[in-house]
Amino acid sequence: MKNIKLGKLWDSINSSYWFVPALMMAGSVAIAFGLLKIDRLGYYGPIEKWGWIYTGGSDGARAVLSAIAGSMISVTATAFSITIVALQLASSNFGPRLLRKFMQDVGNKVVLGTFISTFIYSLLVLRAVHGSGDGRDKFVPYLSVTIGIVFAVISTAVLIYFIHHSSTIIQVSYIISQVSKELDNAIERLFPKKIGYGEPEEKHSPAEIPTDFDREAFPIRSSKKGYVQAIDTDKLMDIACKHNLMVKILTRPGKFVIKGGSTVKILSMGNDRENTPLKDIQKQIHKAFILGRQRTEQQDIEFPINQLVEIALRALSPSLNDPFTAIRCIDHLSDALSHLAQKDFPSAYRYDAFKNLRVIAIPKTFAELTDTAFNQIRQNSSSNAAVTIRLLESIAVIAEYAENSQTKIALRRHADLILQGSQEGLSFDQDKKDIVQSYQEILQALS
Repeated sequence: MKNIKLGKLWDSINSSYWFVPALMMAGSVAIAFGLLKIDRLGYYGPIEKWGWIYTGGSDGARAVLSAIAGSMISVTATAFSITIVALQLASSNFGPRLLRKFMQDVGNKVVLGTFISTFIYSLLVLRAVHGSGDGRDKFVPYLSVTIGIVFAVISTAVLIYFIHHSSTIIQVSYIISQVSKELDNAIERLFPKKIGYGEPEEKHSPAEIPTDFDREAFPIRSSKKGYVQAIDTDKLMDIACKHNLMVKILTRPGKFVIKGGSTVKILSMGNDRENTPLKDIQKQIHKAFILGRQRTEQQDIEFPINQLVEIALRALSPSLNDPFTAIRCIDHLSDALSHLAQKDFPSAYRYDAFKNLRVIAIPKTFAELTDTAFNQIRQNSSSNAAVTIRLLESIAVIAEYAENSQTKIALRRHADLILQGSQEGLSFDQDKKDIVQSYQEILQALS
């Protein structure tokens, strides 16, 4: 549970624009006070021996720091405006769910933090500069002013980087590659075992489920609404073992749970079913479910798949009519499904150390993930020969890595549907012949 909560906390921080700039701003405050202390103590000795240190008077120091502070706040406002425009463009062209990728972009956070940190640093050093006419002892923090100038030069370089970075992250090729990378990471995290390295499927049988489970089991209802972002199955296993329960999970990451909706059903496996502490168990089970306002990829592998599908569907819309972007999405989906075809999907049944069935989950299957990846694209591209052919070519590539009959059945089903849709949606006979040829190649790969 600790790892899941840490993952949720990290996702919240990583998807926020304030954390990195706040850390950098705190660092600039610490640097400003540290350098001012060094200036007051004069640890660096006579400034004449340091050729690169600022050697002007108090008026010059104030002018330099004021110029840096004023320019930084202006550049920050401009950078913020550009960022907002990029977010609006991404939302309209690629879908609002992809805004998370822009919010997680480290480059933009570092740029914003650099500008704000330089502004804060300049203000803190400026307040410490005193001239002979201020009624106080003259004090010019030579080293601090010099570092302020260095920060200004760094900020200028960061501004150049920001212009390049902003024009890069709104390119569809960059967005697709980032979502695909996120999908690959989710596959390796959620499906670490390859086929042949997991436990045999025959060990996981529903025969041990009591026949009266659905009738006798007590539903645990959610205390709030939201998308299931993560489920701590280890926590549920501990609860089941501690109270001698069988727990059946009724939802999974990515699904929306209404307030009062059933999340699990529990059944006492002892003879004292009436004495089961339901209130305590209910509180513990609630803690095993992390709900949020939106879906995340922490345990929901369908989320990045849906993002790629959404980009493809928007590209296939009549307003954009961009089949090449859709083809690029299909290529990345085929890569992900090729890896999934080689993975050992976990069983729905979880056993304790004594081989007693304790937790029943709703597992992902390759067929469901294939439906998520191909269904909507297939339905919206039946009249586009290029996209349809690429769909069939992708299935042929995935078929090379299919290592069990269920995977091959799922791929054959989609190939049949694509063939049927294309024969009804395409107008030219030559296009239909090309589709049939690609379909025959899939049959050969599957056999």
